[in-house]
Amino acid sequence: MERWQSIKNVVVVGLGITGLSVVKHLRKTQPQLQLKVMDTRPTPPGADKLPAGIELHTGGWNDAWLSQADLVVTNPGIALATPQIQAVLAKGTPVVGDIELFAWAADKPVLAITGSNGKSTVTDLCGVMANACGVKAAIGGNIGVPALDLLQQEVELYVLELSSFQLETTASLSLVAAAFLNLSEDHMDRYQGMDDYRQAKLRIFQHAQTAIVNRDDVQTYPLSPMPLISFGSDAEEFGLITWQGQSWLAQNGQPILPSSELKLVGQHNVANVLVVLALLSAAGIDYRKGLEALKSYTGLTHRCQVVADNRGIKWVNDSKATNLASTQAALSGLHCTGKLYLLVGGDGKGADFSPLAPVLANLPVELCCFGADGDKFMPLHPSAKRFERMEDVIEQISVQLQSGDMVMLSPACASFDQFSNFMARGDRFAELARQYA
Repeated sequence: MERWQSIKNVVVVGLGITGLSVVKHLRKTQPQLQLKVMDTRPTPPGADKLPAGIELHTGGWNDAWLSQADLVVTNPGIALATPQIQAVLAKGTPVVGDIELFAWAADKPVLAITGSNGKSTVTDLCGVMANACGVKAAIGGNIGVPALDLLQQEVELYVLELSSFQLETTASLSLVAAAFLNLSEDHMDRYQGMDDYRQAKLRIFQHAQTAIVNRDDVQTYPLSPMPLISFGSDAEEFGLITWQGQSWLAQNGQPILPSSELKLVGQHNVANVLVVLALLSAAGIDYRKGLEALKSYTGLTHRCQVVADNRGIKWVNDSKATNLASTQAALSGLHCTGKLYLLVGGDGKGADFSPLAPVLANLPVELCCFGADGDKFMPLHPSAKRFERMEDVIEQISVQLQSGDMVMLSPACASFDQFSNFMARGDRFAELARQYA
């Protein structure tokens, strides 16, 4: 390809899974390149997996390598504002990320998703439904498999989750459709403010044929006119209607599926499903062929995931909710016909949980507070009870459960007081759910 004719020396900054995928891809597709890898960590992950003959510099920056580079491929975790990267850019040397390399090489249609919350679920479900519709799809990017590794698979469609960090170094990614789900404050240690953060996210629309935007969040709209498909909580385009006495997912007012038939929990997940339908529609895929797969989809592990559903009692693992905003989202529009046993607590990281009180006031909740900071939740609802461990909660409430009830772990806290990580906490909850369901 023409763009490689003037490139001889390439420096990959940052190893790990993404860095390794870059090295493997360039070794295979551009064997003539002089490849060097640097990582500021003394013992970076993946160093032992580097192919023979690749020079590796660890424990700091190698300015000499950077000054001689024709192309620098940087890890999304490294800010472009880093002085060493700024020096490279000042010389006129291009700095790209793995997604830009993917854009140069991909020869199949691509769908991409960004946003502050929900992008992993949308990406995963989009891939699941595309496959169910008979379109062989591979998912990756910021979720699971690095984008460049997807190029090894025989597929008809790529579905990528993209973070704002990845989009900063991506300039030529052609997309059939791009979805911007929502925008809320995050990564303010990296960005100068919300507008700076939004600008990074909006880069997803640069070379997209269609933009999928959130009618309930004007910040998701592109700055320049382009074809749009919108989703939202009203009846327009992809939205919700009331028909035959219940809420239905709909396209332009035409019913698709009752929202009660989704196994996914929470109003935020209804919005996520609408995005997936919009993306598939934009790609020319008949999403109705995938509705059975949609109805059986329980979500990603530890994200509002139904881990047991027995005797009319649902057990929901939302261990990924390690902060207040995540738990608030999980509780938004929650459909529970009986009592909601909500498990909260853990390592609160000094957070103020009082904004949860008005949310709980409108729910048929019994608040079960456990872990190191369980006490901080006690004033939030009159039903609050204090427990030492999650196991103690389940043991006590299991004898009270009735059809229509829901047991939900959405702790609003980190897990490090009692577990190695949120995954271990969620796995333990799922184990208890199977035991007591």
